[in-house]
Amino acid sequence: MAVKAAAGKVMNTLSLIEYGPVIPVIVIQRLADAVPLARALVAGGVRVLEVTLRTPVALECIRAIVREVPQAIVGAGTLRSVADAEAAKDAGCRFGVSPGYRSELGHACRNLGLPLLPGVATASEVMAASADGHGFLKFFPATAAGGIPMLKALGGPFADVVFCPTGGLTAETAPQFLALANVKVCGGSWLTPQDAVDAGDWGRITALARAASQLPR
Repeated sequence: MAVKAAAGKVMNTLSLIEYGPVIPVIVIQRLADAVPLARALVAGGVRVLEVTLRTPVALECIRAIVREVPQAIVGAGTLRSVADAEAAKDAGCRFGVSPGYRSELGHACRNLGLPLLPGVATASEVMAASADGHGFLKFFPATAAGGIPMLKALGGPFADVVFCPTGGLTAETAPQFLALANVKVCGGSWLTPQDAVDAGDWGRITALARAASQLPR
């Protein structure tokens, strides 16, 4: 599936890796924080933003970021239903991310023209997503589902599949995941610590983003 980039070219979800090694997994509690948070991340070199649909203001936050921070490539995380996908598309998202995978959701995203990064945790889920044409998958919850040993194991039977591990990663462990041949980018919440957001410490978030954007892979 394809998504139009800020520069006007067309890319699939795997092309999100061109923008850096880490996609922040963002939970925003207050609408007022959305735009300054996004600007802080972009200032640190992180342009691909996954705003999770875990709070009542999430869709409003996405709309605000899309409108006010055009440099950002905004996606919606925690897509669990067709209605979530429709709402994300209407809010202006360029891609979606789901914690698990159902064919109904995958087909809906395809029909909407919303590229999907589907979540998997087992070989059976990888097979289901692959059968529906998804070759770039979110491995979630990464550390709880087996971490690096599990990703290495999946690399054998699924040599044609690449992953974005998310869930439990830190600035210290992310490079270990990124060193794997079947990992192209990773997701993490450490770029947007809640205490920094609550304090409006955008400089700290920019520093965390800058460090993340420079991780080796």
